[in-house]
Amino acid sequence: MMTGKIGYTAGAVVLATLLSAPLAAQDKSDIDPDAMKVLDQMGAYLRALKSFQVQAEITTEDVLEDGQKLQYGSTTTLMAQLPSKMRVSIEGEQKSRLFLYDGKLFTLFARRMGYYATVPAPDTIGKLIQTIRDKYDVEIPLVDLFLWGGPNASTKEITAAVDVGRGSVEGVTCEHYAFRQPGLDWQVWIQLGDHPLPRKLVLTTTTDEARPQHISVLTWNLAPSYSDEAFVFDPPPDAHKIVFAADTASRRP
Repeated sequence: MMTGKIGYTAGAVVLATLLSAPLAAQDKSDIDPDAMKVLDQMGAYLRALKSFQVQAEITTEDVLEDGQKLQYGSTTTLMAQLPSKMRVSIEGEQKSRLFLYDGKLFTLFARRMGYYATVPAPDTIGKLIQTIRDKYDVEIPLVDLFLWGGPNASTKEITAAVDVGRGSVEGVTCEHYAFRQPGLDWQVWIQLGDHPLPRKLVLTTTTDEARPQHISVLTWNLAPSYSDEAFVFDPPPDAHKIVFAADTASRRP
């Protein structure tokens, strides 16, 4: 049985969720203001992109009851045309998923099981993220790219921030930053120059003695080629339509 895990959506939502947690006490001496400023700059740049494609090579660790770690690999590819089109594909050892949003409908397709569900959707990606999470308890991978630095990703929970120095991710020169907050240590490598893109993200759960990690290496295409059909679901002949169950337990009064 597995006791500690950062799931496949961790790179997308764990960080964004923790960053929006209630205010915690901060020791200002442990926080480099320049490191915090770079986070804001990166978030502003990502939110200004009109269309992009990003591929994440992900390694996730599970922890067994005896403390032994298991690693699983997956690839997540996200293509977006803001404000209202998104396609996310996951292929991994544990699951295969397709998320599609065309500005009117949202579809989740479990490819290996052959089941899909489609629901009406709001008119922007930002609204979709919140609606699908709150109403159906569905987390869309890599959605932190749309939240980082915005009002739903406050950085007030960060207790330490440091500029580690220069680094390289797949031949791209980056600046390496490390941050701490309750329950989580995390690192990000941000591309230097005119395109401050996150190139690598490492999340370490500190509430588990085994310190399981989730590692994402990101490859970007800021001029993707696509058609509107890429965001519309065309079910295979053997696919079976099901209904999303509303997650009443997660709803807030």
